Amino acid sequence: MVSDETMMFRFGADENKAEVIIREACEAMEEKGYNPINQLVGYLLSGDPAYVTSYKEARSKVRKLERDELLEELVHFYVEAHREKKA
Repeated sequence: MVSDETMMFRFGADENKAEVIIREACEAMEEKGYNPINQLVGYLLSGDPAYVTSYKEARSKVRKLERDELLEELVHFYVEAHREKKA
């Protein structure tokens, strides 16, 4: 049976951990000459960690989180940034 009520989905305290990992991975990818947006999208869509450089342990850090945790942090950042623009 499917309910018509909206479900709440929360990750809790892991948000800051995801933010730090994303920032560190993006920095490592930029230093190696990669476009971090393209690389993260490739990883999130495919699940293939080869999209993330192993430089500065970025790949192993990213793999510590589930892809949905990374995606949740990215959506959170996007929504918050757009809320600030409207204010």
